[in-house]
Amino acid sequence: MLPEVEKWLRTRTTASADWPVEALLAAKGSTKISVVLPARNEAETVGELVSAIRRDLVEAVPLVDELIVIDSRSTDDTAARAVQAGAKVFAQDEILPGLPPMDGKGDVLWKSLAVTSGDLIAFVDADLREFHTSFVTGLLGPLLADPSVVYVKGCYDRPLQEVQGGGGRVTELVARPMLNLHWPLLAGFVQPLAGEYAGRREVLERVPFATGYGVELGLLIDLLEHAGLDALAQVDLGRRVHSHQSTEALGVMAGQIMHTAWTRLERQRKIVPLQSPATGLTQFRRGEAGHLPVNRDVTVPERPPMIGVPEYAASRLPELLDCEFSRP
Repeated sequence: MLPEVEKWLRTRTTASADWPVEALLAAKGSTKISVVLPARNEAETVGELVSAIRRDLVEAVPLVDELIVIDSRSTDDTAARAVQAGAKVFAQDEILPGLPPMDGKGDVLWKSLAVTSGDLIAFVDADLREFHTSFVTGLLGPLLADPSVVYVKGCYDRPLQEVQGGGGRVTELVARPMLNLHWPLLAGFVQPLAGEYAGRREVLERVPFATGYGVELGLLIDLLEHAGLDALAQVDLGRRVHSHQSTEALGVMAGQIMHTAWTRLERQRKIVPLQSPATGLTQFRRGEAGHLPVNRDVTVPERPPMIGVPEYAASRLPELLDCEFSRP
């Protein structure tokens, strides 16, 4: 590990217990805070998460100003459960409808910028179990306490079948080796693919979003380039319990993450490509006739920085002008 990363680990890693809600309220001032839950077929869990955040951080204390669920084409009661629990719900395809539709979690996160107004935006996956609102307060702590911090990533233990740390297979087999090889300044992030993170709008709106599973890796790499390592932080949130995907699904995730890394390597001129990577992933399933190939597309389209989208830029213009005229 690089010496500057060792220093970063000591100075930019905290725990959720370090950020009591009373201290956050005192630091909040006029800062507006949005919490976004991207959700697709999460009817079993989304209501519990929304209820907890609303109870603890909206009603008990006025910390969170917006609590929003973006429904990603769910076929179950995700949207209804979220509304019943007290969230404002937007359908993915109804946001910026003039743009070509895209698939993937990254598209949902990117579109959330267009329907939120918070200066700080915290993202929390909607499939969490044993959820505590300290996930949210922990992510917000460094941002409220230090204006030089622009992005905070959650880290935690991820049990798999009660094996402590057994989760995060794609992290350990793909993402971490990739980061250590090509972006060693990011080697200190315990959970680089964590779905819980928070950032300043003024920074998030200026970087692209990979639309698929590569969104978390892409944001880390792009924000390192945009703001520098010291502007990034991580918070230990304890233990994260959620539904785990099949090995086959994880293979697709790994393929998309590798494609996302490739685009950054090429964009940052860290490689000289002799050809473009293949877009397909062939996997195999056992059938009556033996092992049958299953072909999947693992390309990862990107959404551009939101600030460059005319509809969004027009909606933000009054606030940007206010900031400009308020400068000394």
